[in-house]
Amino acid sequence: MADPAKRLPLLPAERALKVISGRWKAIILYHLWDGSKRLSELGRLLPGVSQKVMIQQLREMEEHGLVNREVFRQVPPRVEYSATELGLSLEPVLLALCDWGRHHAEELDELDRVTDCRTSRRPSLLKHSSLSSGESLHRRS
Repeated sequence: MADPAKRLPLLPAERALKVISGRWKAIILYHLWDGSKRLSELGRLLPGVSQKVMIQQLREMEEHGLVNREVFRQVPPRVEYSATELGLSLEPVLLALCDWGRHHAEELDELDRVTDCRTSRRPSLLKHSSLSSGESLHRRS
């Protein structure tokens, strides 16, 4: 596997955006903040994503040091994914992006089209927020 750092931009902001870009990465990482999850658990939490895409997003995050993949040698084989310290350090960054996205929607008079980024099951998220409602990071259809 090629060194992922060689494919990343040199500008730090661009690098950060490249590492977290992907339709499902932020949402997957959000669920891993609560602890390790098996692929099937993530699939239940994110019914709109195919297993192929989920695995691709997880592999990219693993390459960039955001996610750890642990294989348990048993029959049948078990694999669990967890957020690394580096992945956990993105929590305030992603929450700030959520706040900015909400502000952007408000400025464009589209606030009714977005959901809140906070959740009641994650009290640590609320300390970063002026909001206190209990929604999830992903938009519900």
